[in-house]
Amino acid sequence: MESIRQLYKIGNGPSSSHTMGPRKAAWLFAEEAGAAASCKVTLFGSLAATGVGHLTDKAILSELTPQFPTEILWEPDTVLPFHTNAMTFKAYDGEGKETLSRTYYSIGGGDIVLEGQPRTPAESIYGMSKIKDILKWCEKTGKSYWEYVGDTEGEGIWDYLAEVWKVMKAAVERGIEAEGVLPGGLGVRRKAVSYYVHAAGFNASLKSRGLVYAYALAVSEENASGGEIVTAPTCGSCGILPAVLYHLHTSKGFPEKRILRALATAGLFGNVVKHNASISGAEVGCQGEVGVACAMAAAAASQLFGGTPAQIEYSAEMGLEHHLGLTCDPVCGLVQIPCIERNAYAAARALDANLYAAFSDGRHSVDFDRIVEVMKQTGHDIPSLYKETAQGGLAVIK
Repeated sequence: MESIRQLYKIGNGPSSSHTMGPRKAAWLFAEEAGAAASCKVTLFGSLAATGVGHLTDKAILSELTPQFPTEILWEPDTVLPFHTNAMTFKAYDGEGKETLSRTYYSIGGGDIVLEGQPRTPAESIYGMSKIKDILKWCEKTGKSYWEYVGDTEGEGIWDYLAEVWKVMKAAVERGIEAEGVLPGGLGVRRKAVSYYVHAAGFNASLKSRGLVYAYALAVSEENASGGEIVTAPTCGSCGILPAVLYHLHTSKGFPEKRILRALATAGLFGNVVKHNASISGAEVGCQGEVGVACAMAAAAASQLFGGTPAQIEYSAEMGLEHHLGLTCDPVCGLVQIPCIERNAYAAARALDANLYAAFSDGRHSVDFDRIVEVMKQTGHDIPSLYKETAQGGLAVIK
């Protein structure tokens, strides 16, 4: 299992698989193509179906057009065998002769795979990749999940997580100040500032919930507008973990050191899902994005409130279990409806999962790893219409 640095990526929205991944592929192709005269890029499957709404073409062109003229072709009905998020780049010389061809797959979280070459994952540094094994280690050593991350990753991880937290905070604070209509043509107005202002007028309990909504909306709206965010674990679910952590940091006074430890714990749970299943909405639906983010945030909250390793695991398990089967059906392919609202709702559910687990001793019937297995199988069973194609579910509502 690789470093959580590969899970928490800093970049611009609105989609890790449809924006960050294609931008990375375009950059790599431009480096290899050199002095080509022109280029054609064909987008397949989900990338083509929802690429305009996700700014896929703009992300690619931003890397290629400074070097050579580029044409984008769209093939939404053609799905290549390896993954639905496929793109083929072709370079041509001045006489129109093809000089280079590369097919890349954007597999989620900003990661890409080049066709024809074995995937070279980031260095596997974790000795354990199942939460049940890590939980046993915690119980045997008396340590917690964040200490397992620190022991494995080394001291440098804390500087990286400090930068992650800095970007998350900035996204919240920009988002609760910004107003206006989000790009894309749906006419969706930013709501974070309204929720933030209205929260002040309620009693303590409702104010707390309103602020969580506001913070999640703030980051999700920043993502939808192409702002800088952190994948947690993806762009489409990037508002959930920051909302929970920012709220607990500002309202409960948890110091930054403890926030970074909570980020480490959250990253560990997200990493286990990424390693054993998937965090790609195009592959397993929104359960792999919002569901996993909810699990990560629930684990982080449970740790901050002093949960035992068993209670932390239970919190995360609930966060994922109760999102099983969630489809990925963005209207017009935009990371706006229902994505933004789902982030706010899931942030609240993460806090509920923490509270529920806190009333227990942490023992329960189905462990986190089993839920990950079920999520993976459920995702494969969900028809492709409901996995980021904009051809089913809410996406076809007029």
